[in-house]
Amino acid sequence: MKGCMEAYSPEEELVRLLAKKQMTITTAESCTGGLIAGTIVNVAGASDVLNEGYVTYSNEAKQRLVHVKAETLERFGAVSEETAREMAAGAAKAAGSDVAISATGIAGPGGGTKEKPVGLVYIGCCVGEEIRVKECWFSGTRLENRLQTVETALQLAVEMLQEKI
Repeated sequence: MKGCMEAYSPEEELVRLLAKKQMTITTAESCTGGLIAGTIVNVAGASDVLNEGYVTYSNEAKQRLVHVKAETLERFGAVSEETAREMAAGAAKAAGSDVAISATGIAGPGGGTKEKPVGLVYIGCCVGEEIRVKECWFSGTRLENRLQTVETALQLAVEMLQEKI
C-alpha cells in the first residue's frame, strides 16, 4: 500500500482501478510495439486485469487482429484518429475486454511526412461504449516518443475509468 504522500504511477493506478471495478483490459499497439502491455505487466496484479495484447505493426495485422477496415486505412492512413478509434474498438471486441488502449504513430527518426511528421501519434481508449482518441505531437528520439506514448495512453485510460466511478 502506498503511503499518504506517495502517488501511484499511471500503470499502478490503471491496474488498481481495473481490479476495483472487476474490469479487464487489452492493447492494440503499432508504434509502441507492445510497450503499453509491457508497462502494465510491470505491476503486480496485472494478470487479473490484462486479457491480451496485440502488436499490430503492419496494416495487414491491424485488419486481421483488431478489425480495422481496409477502407479506413486507405482513406485516412494507419496514423490517423480513425484508425486509432477502430483499433481500440476492435481490440476490445477481439479480446472480450471492458477496456482497450490503442496507439498508432510515427516514432521516428524516419517515416515522417509534412502532413504526418515524426512524433505524430494517435492514442485511442475504449471503455465500454465510449471511445476517445487523443492526437499527440511528441518531439523526442524514437524511444522517447514511444515512452511518451505509453505514459499518455495509460493516463488517458485512467482518466476515463475515474470518470466512471
